[in-house]
Amino acid sequence: MSSNTAGRCTARPGTCAAPATARITFRMSTISRWRRDRKLMYILGINSAYHESSACLVQDGRVVVAAEEERFNRVKHGKQARADNPDELPANAIRFCLDSAGITIADLDHVTCAADPDEIAAVRAAGLPSPWNNPDKQELFLNTLPNIPQQFAQEGFGGPFHWVPHHTAHAASAYFASDFPDAATLVVDALGDDAFSTRMYHGRGNQLTNVADIRYPASIGYLWELCSVFLGFGVYDAAKVMGLAAYGDPTRYTAAFDQLAWTTDPGGFDMATDRLKFADILYYPPSADCSGLIEALGLEPRRPEDPLLDVHHDVAAALQVKTNELVLHMARHLHTVTGSTRLCLAGGVALNCVANQVAFEDGPFEELYVQPAAHDGGLSVGSALHVWNAVLGNSRGPQMRHAYWGPSYSEDEIETELSAHPELVFERAADFERDIARLLAEGMVIGLFQGRMELGPRALGNRSIIADPRRREMRDVLNRKVKHREYFRPLAPSVLAEAVPDWFEVAKPTSAGDFMLMAYPARPERYAQMGAVLHVDNTCRIQAVRSDTNPRFHRIIAEFAALTGVPMVLNTSFNDQEPIICSPQDAVNTFLKTEIDYLAIGPYLVRKAPDDSTG
Repeated sequence: MSSNTAGRCTARPGTCAAPATARITFRMSTISRWRRDRKLMYILGINSAYHESSACLVQDGRVVVAAEEERFNRVKHGKQARADNPDELPANAIRFCLDSAGITIADLDHVTCAADPDEIAAVRAAGLPSPWNNPDKQELFLNTLPNIPQQFAQEGFGGPFHWVPHHTAHAASAYFASDFPDAATLVVDALGDDAFSTRMYHGRGNQLTNVADIRYPASIGYLWELCSVFLGFGVYDAAKVMGLAAYGDPTRYTAAFDQLAWTTDPGGFDMATDRLKFADILYYPPSADCSGLIEALGLEPRRPEDPLLDVHHDVAAALQVKTNELVLHMARHLHTVTGSTRLCLAGGVALNCVANQVAFEDGPFEELYVQPAAHDGGLSVGSALHVWNAVLGNSRGPQMRHAYWGPSYSEDEIETELSAHPELVFERAADFERDIARLLAEGMVIGLFQGRMELGPRALGNRSIIADPRRREMRDVLNRKVKHREYFRPLAPSVLAEAVPDWFEVAKPTSAGDFMLMAYPARPERYAQMGAVLHVDNTCRIQAVRSDTNPRFHRIIAEFAALTGVPMVLNTSFNDQEPIICSPQDAVNTFLKTEIDYLAIGPYLVRKAPDDSTG
């Protein structure tokens, strides 16, 4: 299906016969900017069908706010991905979007959802391969999806409702968020609505045209999920496997992975789908049929409580190398098909910073764009931008140059929260950025809470834990005492953008480096000054920090550079086995239960009061 015809619209939402779910009531702002008077068009995009639930508000083609539900409800991924709950809306994220604009549901011109029941039903009717191994659950899922427009109608929405196919929304989230007039667009994840695992597009102007596909059960996303379970992690733990891969030698299992997945002409890939039983992957609790991997690798699955051995490192390394090979092969083909010099990447696999770097720097493209929520959390952005551009035929909006689309909090709200905790001591910083830099240089670990929350899985300076990148021991301190996670998890440097070329080997600059979506080798002469952020393979997943997109964070790093000569800080997400923090309350709660030394929030520096019971 060509995506320039996608975006099926129902003129009156809520007319389907599916039974209604429990009604969700959205608290609305009492101030309404009536679109009729101001002649603004509002499009609300949502993602709720599977996981990473989110909402995005587009005003006249411009993203104005967007957020993931997990940040509000504190449930990882927003909700469980089950057959009976695709209509569990991201109610908090929707409320945030509407309140931010001062509008109600009735003021919306269009509502979009990143799913297409017709495509799912068509796959079933055609008898095509599908991960749905239980027909009753698939039927339940299809019967429940129409409750989504019905709920919006019950809350007062009377405009057109659009279903936007999963992969179309992914492609739109990258291409329409870029400023490229044309671009090859590659979407790689586990699965879309339509039994494709990978789709390739050519974006031109305000249209995306589908040019090639790879059908399930060949799926890079599912291969990572299966290997994650095999290595003793959860289905959602691809990031852990990517970090582990740098410790391994891929050659031990290269031949085995060559038997499991291989490139095909002209630009696709296939897999030994009789051995890779993706349909048997279960999310809750994480489990999978790993018999095909056992046979190919000659290795039993690791249990979560077992130690990680060299063989596990090597499996992860071979998986990463195979992924690099497949993605680069597709990128080269897409360049040939489209003739474009620009590449956009989307889908969960586009969070793999190593594969991104290989596809771009070893491939033929001259420019690359990956938006910060390349996973399913960005589908709400893509579905809304698709309707504005491809369905309505409007002119393109501005590029998404940063990730700061979530809530912010006033100084009064912050002070109220801090004052409610007698166990905290806080004061207004005399020179906020310089004071933070001084504390970092003294070895303090700081929780940094400022401005609008980031969209996507990376903390980029507004909901971050920061520390001195020079101190090699800081990595262990953060992983063990603060984050309570595995030893092999890398920590990223946030670097002054203007200093990146002096510290890292970058063959082709790209804005994807602003979002921790590229991995670059550090320059050997700099190793000794960045021990805490240098991964075992001497690469770093960097964030290039720009003064025009995050001026306060840029000033903090500049002050640290003035003190130390090192133009970067260690940056990891502000959380502890939970979604990244959203509110001042979240920040205080996580600060109190971890060994973070200071909380820098709003204009305040906060520390824990001395424990009198010890004296």
